Amino acid sequence: MKRVLIVDDHPLVRKGFAQLIGDEPDLEVCGEAADEADALQLVAASAPDLVIIDLSLAGGSGINLIERIKAQHSDVRMLVASMHDEALFAERVLAAGALGYLNKQEAPDNIVRAIHRVLDGKVYLSGELTDRLLDGLTGTARVPGQSPMQRLSNRELEVFELIGRGMTTGKIADHLQLSIKTIETHRENIKKKLQLASGQELTRRAMHWVMERD
Repeated sequence: MKRVLIVDDHPLVRKGFAQLIGDEPDLEVCGEAADEADALQLVAASAPDLVIIDLSLAGGSGINLIERIKAQHSDVRMLVASMHDEALFAERVLAAGALGYLNKQEAPDNIVRAIHRVLDGKVYLSGELTDRLLDGLTGTARVPGQSPMQRLSNRELEVFELIGRGMTTGKIADHLQLSIKTIETHRENIKKKLQLASGQELTRRAMHWVMERD
């Protein structure tokens, strides 16, 4: 019996995943968490074999959580289930320490298969992204260089999303437990990378990006 911890800030998503996992004879849900802090406590307390993680959490970052679990519990497998753009985030979560990326729209049909693959120590990605990564490795990729969004660091991308969700610089600093000056630096770097002339343009671009994904 393999133990699965679910980390998602939407109760209905957690419930849905728990039902799908509970129907499998070799899987059981050993806990649920809505934020990064609770997730870390449960990983230590319940010793899961696998953690399912959303990228957007009520308190903290999914990528940061992956990095912390990898550093503190290297034997725990991790699978990301998120609505975010796979092309933009999948390579980031793999680099952070997860073994799979599943779009939530595909989750009802593929979540159990993805869990078993990751538990076996194998990478789970969509066929489209797998082909793209293989094309890149073999030099046959037809896709041009990185998009401006892909040039953002993980932290910059996190700040960009929080801007798009209407959070002020001060609130972002509190949420990420960083100084206001650090957030302001991230804002300036984002503007340069996205070639935006003002804070207003940054806010509009971020809000549009978030609305597209929500």
